Formats: sequence, structure tokens, C-alpha cells
Amino acid sequence: MRNLAEKWTVAPDWQAAVIEAPGLTIRTVTGLNQILVSGDLDAWARVSGLNGAGVGAFGVVQGDSYAARLARDRLLAVSTAPFAVTAGWHAEGFAVTAISAGLHVFEAEGTAIDAFVARGTTLDPRQAGASAALSFAGISAIVYRHEDRLRIHVDRGLAAYLWTWMETAAGNMSAG
Repeated sequence: MRNLAEKWTVAPDWQAAVIEAPGLTIRTVTGLNQILVSGDLDAWARVSGLNGAGVGAFGVVQGDSYAARLARDRLLAVSTAPFAVTAGWHAEGFAVTAISAGLHVFEAEGTAIDAFVARGTTLDPRQAGASAALSFAGISAIVYRHEDRLRIHVDRGLAAYLWTWMETAAGNMSAG
């Protein structure tokens, strides 16, 4: 029988994997709790205590708990600690879906972040957008800045593809 696994890139050891190029370091971020919130985001903010607006593309977040805006009525909430709000429908008018296992998070840092972003999207990384959901490296991603670093959330099934793309982009940046 034909071995179809040979067609796919082997996923790296995410705990140890690092891409390094002049002015750029990329690695996986683990241990984050991620939930999708849909519906009345003002009600979510009152119940959760987090900012219901969230940041858009290339917007800057600070701290251990924050939100990225995905659409008019949807956001991705991220925290290093578990959320107090449970998954499911809430009578206040919003729904919460646990998605930590579904999204892989990469973090890029260094002086070459803007050049790296320019290879992945046509958006200006110096201009925050309304939505953090965008096309990056040809796939759907959630992109924002966490303090001075760039964070990229992608569907877990696309993480190996994006890693390969990022290795190539970093190599091309090194080559000039």
C-alpha cells in the first residue's frame, strides 16, 4: 500500500524549534488559553473583565490576558491563565468556544519583523487594522503584536506549512 505520509512535511519538535535570521527569531508559544467569543462583545467585557474591543491587525496588546478582534461580533481572547467564563451560550448574549487545541501560536521578535511581515502580507505592519484576522503567507491567520513581538495564530493543521514558509522567508531575508 502506498505511504501517503511521505507527501507531508514532518512537524518539528515545537518545544525546541527556533528559526533564526539576522534581526529575526521565531518560535512557538505554548501554554496559552484561547477562546472564541461571538455575539454581544460589550456583555462579554462586563462578565469577563477584559476589553471587549480587542485589537486589530498589528495592534499592540500588553499583559497576560487580552483580546484580538476578528469581526464586528467576534474576538479571540488569549490568557496565560484559564478563563473564568465557561464555554457555551450565555444569557447575556454571547457564546464562548474553547479553541486552545485548535490554534497554534508563533511569536517573532527582532528588528526585521516589518521585513518579515512584508513577505507574508500586503498590509502595512505600521498601521493597525480593524481586524486581526488576515491572509498571511497565503493562509488565514490572526496577527497582532504582543508588547514588542509579533504573534501569529493559525489552525493547528497549517502550523507545519507556516513553519516551512517562515524558514524559507527567513532564509531569503538572510540571503539579501
